[in-house]
Amino acid sequence: MISVSEALDRLFALAPVLPCEEVPLIRAAGRVMRASVTARRDQPPFPASAMDGYGVAEAAPGMVFDVVGESAAGARFEGRVEAGQAVRIFTGAPVPAGVKTVVIQEDVDRSGDRITITDRLGKGDNIRPCGTDFRDGSRFEAPRLLRPRDVALLASMNVPRVQVARRPRVAIITTGDELVMPGEAPGPDQIIASNTFGLHALLSQLGAEPRLLPIARDNADSLRTVLDLADDADLVVTIGGASVGDHDIVALLAEEMGLERAFHKVAMRPGKPLMSGKLGRAMMIGLPGNPVSAMVCGYVFIAPVINAMLGLPAAPAAREQSVLTAPLDANGPREHYMRARRTGAGVAAFERQDSSLLSVLGEADALIVRPPNDPARTAGDRVEIVSL
Repeated sequence: MISVSEALDRLFALAPVLPCEEVPLIRAAGRVMRASVTARRDQPPFPASAMDGYGVAEAAPGMVFDVVGESAAGARFEGRVEAGQAVRIFTGAPVPAGVKTVVIQEDVDRSGDRITITDRLGKGDNIRPCGTDFRDGSRFEAPRLLRPRDVALLASMNVPRVQVARRPRVAIITTGDELVMPGEAPGPDQIIASNTFGLHALLSQLGAEPRLLPIARDNADSLRTVLDLADDADLVVTIGGASVGDHDIVALLAEEMGLERAFHKVAMRPGKPLMSGKLGRAMMIGLPGNPVSAMVCGYVFIAPVINAMLGLPAAPAAREQSVLTAPLDANGPREHYMRARRTGAGVAAFERQDSSLLSVLGEADALIVRPPNDPARTAGDRVEIVSL
């Protein structure tokens, strides 16, 4: 068995960085931008009013001005504002020549076309300088996952299209005579295939293009037929059949089909039977069949692999520190990912940690990461967690 860290290193070595494609900005949210861009204008492109009010050359309580015009967003005042003059101005509008300060409308009394500054006059000029947000030529660096606020910034930079990573094509294959799809009527010895749906959701969330293939039965012909359907995939994920039981045929058949195995078995729980390698042009990851094991491996291994394929840094799932609110027994020789729940006071592991209990995983919002042979912990100790 190898460590989780070594398994990740070997997975990253297998993961291809996918090519780029250009998409319009309206379709860029959630994609990984791979080529840096530069702003095509200053923002704001002119000194702009930060408030609704009156633009004047100077301001002090008691000063009186004649209102000689108006400057609105998209319709500037073309003249110059001289001493004793004011221009009605609105938020975002260009500041006319001669204006040094904008007096907010609450700080003046107006009668007809004349205003008087009151003693409520506040501090500041209420003017946004040209380019205060960004300048023409400012760089927006890649690679990065584009969030909605990033798309807004790119639009304001006048960037209409971006280069993004192609979405990884992922074929998901679940194996087992005991499995039926949701909505079907299971026989007395059958269960519902749940892992494929959880992993499909996770992969979609990560920006991949997952595809569910038919359930492969526990025989070589069925599994070979389904594996042949994955010939266009960048990553093939199998679920079940990766252990060492009599019916666990994925590793054996994949090797017959040309799998170059990178490793088999990882010193972790849940998830020990993890397997990976190269099958033709595709990367392959074989997950254990227990539902919690498969999903935990999805967070610990598949999510970092998809990020690497998209061109993001090849790094483990992010960890953070938290405080235990309940004690933990000593850990065994394998790294343990314990389903846990966070509160305002810290984090506590669920009492039941069996790898078949999806209901517990469904209530969890974190995994407590226990190092191998970690001693017993008491409430108040600090531990590492992975957020779910």
